[in-house]
Amino acid sequence: MNTPVAFPGSPDVIVVGEALIDMVVSTGGVTEHPGGSPANVAYGLARLGIDTGFLTALGRDDRGDAIRAHLNGAGVETVSESRSIDATSTAKATLGRDGSASYSFDVTWPLAPVTLTHQPKVLHTGSIASFLAPGAASVRGLIEDCKAAATITYDPNIRPELLGSHQEALAIFEDLVPLTDVVKLSDEDADWLYPRQAIETTTRHLLGLGTKLVVVTQGAGGSLLKTPEYQISVPGVPSVVADTIGAGDSYMAAFILGLLTKDIYGWTPDVLENVGRMASAAAAITVRRPGANPPSGNELRDFLASPTMAAISDGKNRHTL
Repeated sequence: MNTPVAFPGSPDVIVVGEALIDMVVSTGGVTEHPGGSPANVAYGLARLGIDTGFLTALGRDDRGDAIRAHLNGAGVETVSESRSIDATSTAKATLGRDGSASYSFDVTWPLAPVTLTHQPKVLHTGSIASFLAPGAASVRGLIEDCKAAATITYDPNIRPELLGSHQEALAIFEDLVPLTDVVKLSDEDADWLYPRQAIETTTRHLLGLGTKLVVVTQGAGGSLLKTPEYQISVPGVPSVVADTIGAGDSYMAAFILGLLTKDIYGWTPDVLENVGRMASAAAAITVRRPGANPPSGNELRDFLASPTMAAISDGKNRHTL
C-alpha cells in the first residue's frame, strides 16, 4: 500500500530523487557539500523563485540534517517521509586540472511506494533514483500517477559505476522515456547510452519512443533541442570555469522555469530557443564558481541582460525542420 505524501505549500514543481553529500577532493583538500542531481535541481528551482517540493531518502544523521537545512534555506519544501534511512548517501568528486569532476559513490535508494496528495505542474526526476532498486520502481509509479496532470521532465544523468550492465540500464531508461514529456541529457550521457551514434540519430530515436522534446547539452558547444517538428541549436555561453559540478542541474532548473510558461505561450521554436538560452546562462553562471552553486532569479535576469549574452544573441535563425 502506498504512503500518502502531502507538501504543505502545494508546490508548482515536485522533484523526486536522491540527495547526498558531495565530498570534493581537490589540491586544497576535501570539502563536503550537499548534492545529488535531483537535489541540485530542486535547490536551483527554489533559488529561481519557483515553489518547489522535494521527495528523497535522507539519513537520520548530521549529513541528512545538513542537506535538509541547505534545501530549506533556499525555500525548498521537504517532507518527514524523506527521513527514511540510517546513513546519508555520499559521492566523492575528484576535480581535474580543467575543473571537470569524476565521481565514486556510496549510495542507497530505498524510496518506498508513495502517492502525492497534490498534483504539481511539473514532476522532475532522474539520475541514480531512476535506475537504482528498490526505489526506482517507486519513482516510476509516481511518474505514472502524475503524467495525466503534470509535465514530466527526466534527466538520466548517467553514473556508470551504479548502473550495472549497459543493457540493463538502457532498458530501464527506454522504459521511462515514453512516460515523459521532456528528456534532457548531456552529450556524454547520450554517448554512453548509444555509443558511436550521432546526436541527431539519438534524438530522433527518443522522440520515436514517445517523449515530446529532447534536449542535449554539449558543454561549451551549446545545446540541441529537438521536437518532432523542428530542431533548435542554442549556442554555448563563454565562461571561465571554476568547476563543472552542478552545471547540468542548473541548466535543468532554469529550463523547467521556462517550461512553466508553456500553457501561455506554447512550445514554439522561438519560446524554446529563449528557454534554452536562459538555461545555458544559468549553467554558465554556475561553472564560474566552485560547487553546485546555481544563480538566484535576480542573478539570472541580470546575466541575461549582460553584454555577454547580447554578444551571442545575433538574431540568426537556428530553427531547422
